[in-house]
Amino acid sequence: MANEREKMAAGDWYSCLDPELDALRNNARIACHAHNTLPPDQRGTIAPNLRTLFGAVHETVFLEAPFHCAYGFNVFLDKGVYLNAGCTVLDTAPVRIGACTMLGPSVQLYCADHHRDPTLRAQGLEIARPITLGSDVWIGGGAIILGGVTIGDGAIIGAGAVVTRDVAAGITVAGNPARAIKPRG
Repeated sequence: MANEREKMAAGDWYSCLDPELDALRNNARIACHAHNTLPPDQRGTIAPNLRTLFGAVHETVFLEAPFHCAYGFNVFLDKGVYLNAGCTVLDTAPVRIGACTMLGPSVQLYCADHHRDPTLRAQGLEIARPITLGSDVWIGGGAIILGGVTIGDGAIIGAGAVVTRDVAAGITVAGNPARAIKPRG
């Protein structure tokens, strides 16, 4: 029988109230706290303990503070990735961000989806869906990307958009829910 972490990794329903998952989230809180409270000249582009927590992070990645992630080990950042202040990554599933992608302030990436049945939701049942952002993607401030979404290379996500479906390469979307728009000049 799979444990809750294995169920989470497999994309099955799992209990987020599991003690092992609690401990892993606590490790992420500690790493995020260090990143968020270190003086900028000591933190550098990303605090050392946050860098080691991530699944993979290129040396040219830059994370502004504050930053929050759920686990960290499911975060994969390619070269030149930039996350502005206030970004949140609920990485219950892999979050892959391609080269030279920029996230504006307060962008939120949510892999976790809770059960629709209130009794099961109260028991902590959730499911994890991955998020993939291609290369050269630009996500405007305050946008929310839901689990299971892939955004293609060169796409633009308007500020405040709520992205519930895949976005093809080179497309600009905005709104809630996000829909394709004609880009401005």
